[in-house]
Amino acid sequence: MRFVLRGAPVLAAALWIVPAPASAGPPPADLGKLSYFIEWRLIHAGDAVLDLHTSGGRMKLDSAGLVSALFKVDDTYTVRFEPSFCAAESQMDSKEGKRHRQTTVTYDRTQNRAAWVEHDVLDNNKVLRRAQVDVPHCVHDVLGGLLTLRGSTLEPGQSTLTPMSDGRRSAQVKVDAQEREEVTTPAGTFKTIRYEVNLMNGVVYQRKGRAFVWLSDDAKRIPVQIRLRLAFPIGTVTLQLQKEEAK
Repeated sequence: MRFVLRGAPVLAAALWIVPAPASAGPPPADLGKLSYFIEWRLIHAGDAVLDLHTSGGRMKLDSAGLVSALFKVDDTYTVRFEPSFCAAESQMDSKEGKRHRQTTVTYDRTQNRAAWVEHDVLDNNKVLRRAQVDVPHCVHDVLGGLLTLRGSTLEPGQSTLTPMSDGRRSAQVKVDAQEREEVTTPAGTFKTIRYEVNLMNGVVYQRKGRAFVWLSDDAKRIPVQIRLRLAFPIGTVTLQLQKEEAK
């Protein structure tokens, strides 16, 4: 079960959708704070809290119940945006089992480069790994992409490409608007549009699988459900909206 919640970027991949076409209108107001219930194999595997604003974002991921007893996960991801949700800098603080790692990505728009550095906090911040990658002048991390998609006019049957990077890889990621669905979560029943985000299988994230997100089909465009269909041994992980808090 340790693989279910290990590595917030994989879960984030479902939440962090990529931007909409150039014809999209301005994104709605800040999302504020959204809380999610994480289900894996019919058990409560963890909780996620997403806080997104025009200048930056934060995601908190915690394991729960049996999963937490076997492998405790306490991950926090933060990002700072420049105008148009272009990524400027991000940090992942990961406390997983007995490990504590911090990973920082700096996006240099003057050089069109992203630099990725991972530190071992428990070993005097020793540098474990470094990487660099060429990126477009404006590239989106997963959170900035989600904010931009919320302002899109992408209808079922339509697709778009957008530049996206995690600091180690950069790619034009395809997003498919698939169909309208009614989705029931602990927060209520919502009319939604389902999107598939094709950033796994070596595109940006190496892990094999598929990532889906359901955005409410209204002016608020809230991500009400996220689902990862991953290869063995993980399988399907679902995040459902549990609570929406006032900004």
